[in-house]
Amino acid sequence: MTTFSDKLHEECGVFGVFGHETTDVASTVYYGLFALQHRGQEGCGIAINDDGVISSYKDIGLVNDVFKHDVLSKLGHGNMAIGHVLYGSPGNNDRSNVQPMVVNHVKGRMAISSNGTLVNSAEIREELELEGCIFHSTSDAEVLSYAITKERIKCSSIEEAINRAMDRIEGAYAFVVMSPSKMIAARDPRGIHPLCYGQTEDGRYIVASESCAFDAVSAKFIRDVKPGEIVVFSEDGVKSITDHCGKFDNALCIFEHIYIARPDSKVDGCSVHHARARAGELLAKAHPVDADIVIGVPDSGLDAAIGYARASGIPYGIGFIKNKYIGRTFISPGQASREDKVKIKLNPIAEVVKGKRVVMIDDSIVRGTTCARIVHLIREAGAKEVHVRSSAPPFISPCYYGVDIDSKDKLIACKHTIPEIAKIIDADSVGYLPYEDVTKIAEAGDCKGFCLACFDGKYPTKIPSCDRKSKKFEQKIDKSKKEN
Repeated sequence: MTTFSDKLHEECGVFGVFGHETTDVASTVYYGLFALQHRGQEGCGIAINDDGVISSYKDIGLVNDVFKHDVLSKLGHGNMAIGHVLYGSPGNNDRSNVQPMVVNHVKGRMAISSNGTLVNSAEIREELELEGCIFHSTSDAEVLSYAITKERIKCSSIEEAINRAMDRIEGAYAFVVMSPSKMIAARDPRGIHPLCYGQTEDGRYIVASESCAFDAVSAKFIRDVKPGEIVVFSEDGVKSITDHCGKFDNALCIFEHIYIARPDSKVDGCSVHHARARAGELLAKAHPVDADIVIGVPDSGLDAAIGYARASGIPYGIGFIKNKYIGRTFISPGQASREDKVKIKLNPIAEVVKGKRVVMIDDSIVRGTTCARIVHLIREAGAKEVHVRSSAPPFISPCYYGVDIDSKDKLIACKHTIPEIAKIIDADSVGYLPYEDVTKIAEAGDCKGFCLACFDGKYPTKIPSCDRKSKKFEQKIDKSKKEN
């Protein structure tokens, strides 16, 4: 994935392991989080349950930076554990927002790792604050943890508390909760974010945001968690609670297939690699061009480029080398610094593009500034023509469910025509995947519906009156911090 200042940024990743025997669960979660690192690079954490005692460690940084050998050793062994990788959106990328969140309450302890955004988070937060809750972060995971704890005090089991809390919360979420005796996985009733579980050869159950994490811990995929389903792992086995299933139409975020998920994952039964290749094939049919070579922008543009080349008959070439060891460019202070790092992070192979008419496939065009810089790099390498193709339709609306798609005034497709966009990014032509084709890329899967709100403005939930992108949200948080 290209992680430049105006590119899409990932969601979060959750992981959990439950077994009947005490084992080195810290290492299992470590490898699982490593496989999910693409979903969030700001921070990570692990919480372990050892005979009913929950201990945890979390910090800002990548998995291999945070969890050195001595840290993993101190976490020790247990029969279950959960972990999290954080994508830090503006305003929530500090240590207080790193998960898992661990909560102490009158009936015990609980840890939670969550991926997603609650559209009624501000209302629930204010309600809980008026009841005496003190928040230490801006994370929806903390709101979710308090909502569950509030119900847990009145319920006989943690799964019943989660079931009741899901009556109150609304939005896009997939989370895993650990109590002293159980691990519970839950997915929002629309299935906007993915969640699945599998099992290792020694009988331990694994929960993860993506199936690619199973390979990292030698587990076999069992199935996706259904939209609205609560899956309980305990000494009694596996129990499914489906009270919230079927309440709404499915609305899986289409960007799991276009951009977010790893190509070797399956999301709701559909191979991500095949979905992206299919997007490239459809793009070639919708926007053909006379060219000499097709290249993809690493990483999520590569599969689509293969599909475009296959459908068009134009040879596929490796046009870029991506330096995987440099830090994320969008966190660099100052525009000049970011542009310097773009050149270091992504470098064209001149021998591949020089003197040729190039079709450049990228997963998306958000603001256009990054795309313009990449086009400039290809032209500097000697390309005769550069035709840009996006494996996503034009963005016309912001996202409220976890993908960092900004307000309309920052989306280039909201302000300019396609010929104008081509001129702005210095491309010979620009073509987007047609809106009517976008759901066809994942039609081989089990999902029966998708969220396409960023393309058509039709949101599957209500729009939040106050979200973390707004000044109103920032003022509310600042006021809360001062009062507390």
